[in-house]
Amino acid sequence: MKIKNLLYAGLIAVFALTGCARSGAASAAQSSASQTTAASTAKSKNKTADSPDSGSSSASGTAGSATGQSQTVTAAADPQGVYHKITAEEAKTMIDNGGVTIVDVRRPDEYAAQHIPGAINVPNEDISSDPPAALPDMDAVLLVHCRTGIRSKAASDKLIQMGYQNVYDFGGIVDWPYETE
Repeated sequence: MKIKNLLYAGLIAVFALTGCARSGAASAAQSSASQTTAASTAKSKNKTADSPDSGSSSASGTAGSATGQSQTVTAAADPQGVYHKITAEEAKTMIDNGGVTIVDVRRPDEYAAQHIPGAINVPNEDISSDPPAALPDMDAVLLVHCRTGIRSKAASDKLIQMGYQNVYDFGGIVDWPYETE
C-alpha cells in the first residue's frame, strides 16, 4: 500500500510540474490522488482530508479542483507533509476547538496594526531554510495567514519544505470576518 501511495504522490508531482493538472489531463488521476491524499491525511493525526488543490508550486503536487472547496496537496519533497487550503470559517472552527497555532506571516508593522487574537508573527520574509524559533514543533497544527493570501501560500510552501506536517493556509486577514486586535 505504501508503494501505491508513493506512486500516486509522484504522479501528482509530475502533473504539477508539467501543468497537466490545470487541464483535463489530470481527471483520471484525480480520484486516485484524492483517495491517497485522504489516506495520508487520515493517518496523520486523524484529520479530515480535504479536496485536491489546484495551482501549487514545485513544492507541492496537484490534482486540480476548481470547486472553491477546501483543498489538500501532498508535498512532493516530503510525502508526509500536507498543504491544506481552508476557508476563514474552517480556520475559526479549528481555533475555537483549540490545539492550533495561528501564524501571521505579515510584516511586524502590519501585525501591530491589526491581528487575530493569539496569533504569533513570523514574517514570510524571515522564513528561510531553517525552522523559525517561534515554531519549534514540526507536528503542530499551523494556521497560516497574511493580508490577502499570497504570502501565506508562499510561507506554507516553505514550512512544508522544512518538514512541518500540518500546515493550513486560510488566506488573508482581509477575508477574516471575526475578531481582531
